[in-house]
Amino acid sequence: MASKALAVESPAPLAQGSPVEPSRRRQWGLLATGAVGGALVALYAVVTPFLAPALRKVCLPFVPATSAQIQNVLKMLQGRSGSLADIGSGDGRVVIAAAKMGFKAVGYELNPWLVWYSRYRAWRDGVHHNTKFYISDLWKVSFSHYTNVVIFGVPQMMPQLEKKLKEELESNARIIACRFPFPCWIPDHTTGEGIDTVWAYDLKCPRGSESKSLETTPATES
Repeated sequence: MASKALAVESPAPLAQGSPVEPSRRRQWGLLATGAVGGALVALYAVVTPFLAPALRKVCLPFVPATSAQIQNVLKMLQGRSGSLADIGSGDGRVVIAAAKMGFKAVGYELNPWLVWYSRYRAWRDGVHHNTKFYISDLWKVSFSHYTNVVIFGVPQMMPQLEKKLKEELESNARIIACRFPFPCWIPDHTTGEGIDTVWAYDLKCPRGSESKSLETTPATES
């Protein structure tokens, strides 16, 4: 009996304009939309913490401290002891430098990315046991248990911060201001020049005392 060869038919090519092509286009379109959307969400998550301070009533932007500024801060801490707070600690370089001097140093920073990076740097430099970093709004933190406070401020915030620290800090506390001095207090010590200038202010009286104050600049007569 003669065998018959079975012819295998190859699938016919898709005709142009068949319903499969639009379906594939839709799939690629959804994938592209998802990728772009995911990228925008990631960008928003990274950028927002850096831009948010500009939207606040008092803007405290992140500007890394220079090596000269850090050295001037450390100079003002010589002979000091106790705990230290860095207000607006940024990438943690002041806190880490103070910890290397033996201080129990704490940084308060609103940007979570900078806080996480600071913790990594402290671990990398081997001072994570003497440092802590908190995601905090400085106006919602009490600094009453610190004997040393460092601030890289801006002129708009200094009057309000001056009042806050005067009310909260104990006697013999030292406040170190970088870049901009406090408007009314007279510094006990000054070092550096230009943008690297650092001012140190020492409290003279116990907290809660009516006479507690730093030396103030006399008001000018109009």
